[in-house]
Amino acid sequence: MQYEQMRLPLFIIGITLVSGIGDSLGFIYAAKMWRRGDLDLSELGKSALGFSVGIGSYWIAAKYLNEFGVLAPETQTLIWFGATVVGVAFFSGKFLQWQAIDQAVAVVVLLGIAWLLFRAG
Repeated sequence: MQYEQMRLPLFIIGITLVSGIGDSLGFIYAAKMWRRGDLDLSELGKSALGFSVGIGSYWIAAKYLNEFGVLAPETQTLIWFGATVVGVAFFSGKFLQWQAIDQAVAVVVLLGIAWLLFRAG
């Protein structure tokens, strides 16, 4: 494929990763904002920023997914979900500490998402 043909898919992948990373950080910080029983405004702010980046870039991704022919909201959501789950596992820093069976289940779940993308798309 030539660069021109790959430009839109590469942009979609990139903006979807930005969305997934933003939302995954939003989830990670949200989990920390009530740890001591009181609201931690710093963690709340980081969570809000992550979610803001995540939803903003998701809206952009949805536009270009539509242009690319990915019209089903189920498929668009599955793409975002995959990026977000991988982001949470990666940015929490705990994925490599999981037992091998748990890592294997995570990989199977991601493969299941890929299967649904293929079948539903």
